[in-house]
Amino acid sequence: MIENNIFELQYAIDTFYFLVMGALVMWMAAGFSVLEAGLVRSKNTAEILTKNVLLFAISCTAYLVIGYDIMYDGGMLLAGIATDGAESMAILTKSVLAESKEADFFFQVVFVATAMSIVSGAVAERMKLTAFLVFAVIFTAIIYPMEGSWTWGGKSVFGLFDLGEIGFSDFAGSGIVHMAGASAALSAVLLLGARKGKYDKSGNARPILGANLPLAALGTFILWLGWFGFNGGSVLKLSDVASANAVALVFLNTNAAAAAGAIGAFLLSKIWFRKVDLSMVLNGVLAGLVAITAEPLAPSPAMAMFVGLIGGLLVVVSILVLDRILKIDDPVGAISVHGVVGLWGLLAVPLSNDGVTFSAQIIGALTIFVWVFITSAVLWFILKLIIGIRITEEEEEKGMDISECGIEAYPEFTGKN
Repeated sequence: MIENNIFELQYAIDTFYFLVMGALVMWMAAGFSVLEAGLVRSKNTAEILTKNVLLFAISCTAYLVIGYDIMYDGGMLLAGIATDGAESMAILTKSVLAESKEADFFFQVVFVATAMSIVSGAVAERMKLTAFLVFAVIFTAIIYPMEGSWTWGGKSVFGLFDLGEIGFSDFAGSGIVHMAGASAALSAVLLLGARKGKYDKSGNARPILGANLPLAALGTFILWLGWFGFNGGSVLKLSDVASANAVALVFLNTNAAAAAGAIGAFLLSKIWFRKVDLSMVLNGVLAGLVAITAEPLAPSPAMAMFVGLIGGLLVVVSILVLDRILKIDDPVGAISVHGVVGLWGLLAVPLSNDGVTFSAQIIGALTIFVWVFITSAVLWFILKLIIGIRITEEEEEKGMDISECGIEAYPEFTGKN
């Protein structure tokens, strides 16, 4: 009886912890919303906020109806909970990690929404809202869950090979979540093209400044806070000494990497531009967080700082290369932050985890990228043929707040209120 009571207490603590960490990750949706709202022009603010609210709602619904079952063979839509005491104990004794199925779903679904949020920023200011939302349904119901089933779901890749067996490791999703979202975003941006006026006739990039940097900074701090749930919750447990210590180390390393990423981006932007670029510093924070997400438990704090620092340096270089050399227009730097640095995070895992090889990480990264990029590109192309994916030049000039939402985010500043 005492053992059962102890187990029930551990179950309750672990489930509650899991749910709270999931709520922290859900709060990241607010972070993405205000970050993107701050980095786009004022005439597109209401649209991008609408997009972020709806993508979260769609992600939660599509993953509940279809996605979770694809990823884990555990459909949630018609599932209930046991009300009988004996049935409840049977569920408890079968729970290896001591968390409920409902808690697991909630934690997983906010990860899905995070991946979709990455796409939102990259396609900002020129993609039709309807096309984006249709894509969100398929991405969160099928594309992401399929990729997730090969990694966290433990299934083989179309019966050909098993990423788990070859040793691929991604603790909280540098590749599974972040690089996947960036891969979908890249396929869309290549098909969409740049925003009107982004490049002159000679192909030189023109800066298109965001409307509200205080909002962007607030969004970054919200994401920084939410990331403790993202990485800390991935420990899955809290109710024993080892798990509690693991959570503490994950929190420490996550924070250390974010701080080092900000410092790295600051130093490089200061050297490169002779000025401190706030947007680069903000992306440096996010780069440090993305980089450490693949393995926040094994590294020492010093190694976590190194991983974050390289992420912060890398994101500055990547943003400039994509923008100025490759002519890829990404208004918020999402492809660089989540894609390029997400890859670095995967490749950094063997530096602190002896059980992981570079070859396994490369195979895993390629599997994620190829699947998500190709399926997303095909879906974007189909949407382009059927309903179109880009707004007209006139709509782009007036702003998507008017053309897509019929309202303005700041009417008092335009004299229309």
